[in-house]
Amino acid sequence: MQINNGHCRQLGATIEGSGVNFALWARLACSVELLLFSSADDVEPMVIQLNPKVNRTAYYWHIWIDGIGDGQLYGFRVNGPWRPYEGTRFDPQKVLIDPYGLLIDFPSNYRRFAASRKGSNLHCCAKSVVVDTRHYDWENDQPPNHPLSRSVIYELHVGGFTKHPSAGLSAELRGTYTGLLDKIPYLKALGITTIELLPVFQFDLQECAPGNSNYWGYSPMSFFALHRQYASDQSRTGAIREFRDMVKALHREGIEVILDVVYNHTSEGDGDGPTFSWRGFDHEAYYILDPRTHHNLNYSGCGNTVNGSHPVTRRMIVDSLHYWRDVMHVDGFRFDLASILSRDEEGNPLVNPPTLLAIDTDPVLANCKMIAEAWDAGGLYQVGSLAGSRWREWNGQFRDDIRRFIKGDPGTINLFADRFIGSPNIYNYHYADPEKSINFVTCHDGFTLWDLVSYNQKHNEANGEDNRDGSNDNHSWNHGVEGETDDPVINALRIRQAKNFLTCNLLSIGTPMLSMGDELLRTQRGNNNAYGQDNDITWMNWTTTKQNHDMHRYMQQLLKYRRYIFNREKDNGGMFSLADMLRRSEIRWHGLKPYEPDWNPHSHALAFSAIPLEVNIAIYIIFNTYWEPLTFELPYPPHNIEGCWHRILDTAQTSPHDIVDFGELLPAVDCQQYVTQSRSVCLFVCGDFAGIRHDPD
Repeated sequence: MQINNGHCRQLGATIEGSGVNFALWARLACSVELLLFSSADDVEPMVIQLNPKVNRTAYYWHIWIDGIGDGQLYGFRVNGPWRPYEGTRFDPQKVLIDPYGLLIDFPSNYRRFAASRKGSNLHCCAKSVVVDTRHYDWENDQPPNHPLSRSVIYELHVGGFTKHPSAGLSAELRGTYTGLLDKIPYLKALGITTIELLPVFQFDLQECAPGNSNYWGYSPMSFFALHRQYASDQSRTGAIREFRDMVKALHREGIEVILDVVYNHTSEGDGDGPTFSWRGFDHEAYYILDPRTHHNLNYSGCGNTVNGSHPVTRRMIVDSLHYWRDVMHVDGFRFDLASILSRDEEGNPLVNPPTLLAIDTDPVLANCKMIAEAWDAGGLYQVGSLAGSRWREWNGQFRDDIRRFIKGDPGTINLFADRFIGSPNIYNYHYADPEKSINFVTCHDGFTLWDLVSYNQKHNEANGEDNRDGSNDNHSWNHGVEGETDDPVINALRIRQAKNFLTCNLLSIGTPMLSMGDELLRTQRGNNNAYGQDNDITWMNWTTTKQNHDMHRYMQQLLKYRRYIFNREKDNGGMFSLADMLRRSEIRWHGLKPYEPDWNPHSHALAFSAIPLEVNIAIYIIFNTYWEPLTFELPYPPHNIEGCWHRILDTAQTSPHDIVDFGELLPAVDCQQYVTQSRSVCLFVCGDFAGIRHDPD
């Protein structure tokens, strides 16, 4: 086997010529061993000792090995000072996976916590895999590049989306990247433009409470490696091809792919957790440590916090983003607990955090959608103030205020109005950019939409933590019975409320995000923290019932109206979007009488009208969250628009009268009054859209 010095121009394992160049950062290491394995279960690897005189340049170790290539398994052992009281935790007996490795392979007897005990973990360690990513036919793949003003994001779990037997797939395709391909026609017909995948970075299935399995995957073992367990092709490097096939097929149908990425913590946990990668290379560089005790600081709630402000870590994060954009063709990223990346190396918040600003201004990522969860578990809340102008943000206040308003809580009328028009009180100087707000009512973390209207309290007993986990502050309401019921009156009210939530989300200024299965009234039986439930509690149940069919139809039709009314050609050319309402429309608020809104804290009714200046159309929306019917006096249609108001939807009506099928004639409202039933939302339109059949496409 020919060996030469190698180089550190590119970190990780890079195929070059007839061999592979390995390069890694290990600033304080005194020796490094490269281990080459013949199989995942191999316990007698070839061990190559790197010579610091020729295989080290400054802080980097590197070597080139001839005769190996795609699919080669490898790992490292690194020796250096063991001084936890100073922040270094080298363990020469632990086999380490490559922080830049593109895949991870597991032996049949893999044991996570062998990496946290004294002694060697060679007999049961994970291994990195050399991957040749150069040879793949993208077939002129082009990103859809949907403007945020015309985007509808659908958050889904790759495994849970198709794992249920009702998905109609063979057992080997359920819960896989290939299985998701089967549902592309469903997503497209629903009106989804963008899917946001829960973490697909390789995570440790064993990192969970006893008896459960790591389901969500918010604890990466690598920022580059793809989660192999979602692949139907279990050949050593087949997962990467399968993922690319999925992205390419989605792009072909005009659907973007956003990844939910976790750069705020890793699966190594706190100081008692396993050492399988970063901790064994440079604990101080990769993690935020207490400056006094040098223990891991925990701003993530998961035991450790990534030191995003360190230049080596910052480069690793940016390199990871480049890999997923350039090599895997994804369209954007949603950053879990993004505010952690605004902390310095001691955990203090920075005014100009280098990592967030580097990502914000990176030219390679210029056409990517960048979405932040702008808070962390350490109490840092930056919704509306996260550094960098390109970041879009999960608007947690939108979720809470919409929930409270629809539920009927007092003191919410003003908050609701602000959320509905893009939350200008939050984004102030971003007011001209309404898509700053990613609007959502539900997501993976918390109740599903159906559970939001079916439970007063969380029911997380299945998690094995005595129901102590998960949020207690859900702003939910069971409408009279906790959990499922056969009472037709309660179920009718629950469905109406679910439609109210959905309508507010899809018609508000900003970019809407929907949660997997809400259109089919998916339930988690009251579990609002189902991170370890890889079973039918979390899986998407595709079984059709009268109830979920009606809800699916409602969402599908509403998305068609949203697409047409608020994404149409202007009279003077160009496209009119929902966001244009703020910039180029006459906006008015109303109460039971036109132009007389009731902003009293005990008010539960409000109406909104918008008359765009560049298209011949006007809309009028009524929100009645009061517990009794109310009669609204409609304003006269604008003087420049002929005709009367026509009704598109009324959530108090039963299906199919709740929303008019797109393309059908809209019923006219001939009188100047409209009786809204309790807890309902109504949408009216007048102008060149009303009363005219249109092609949905």
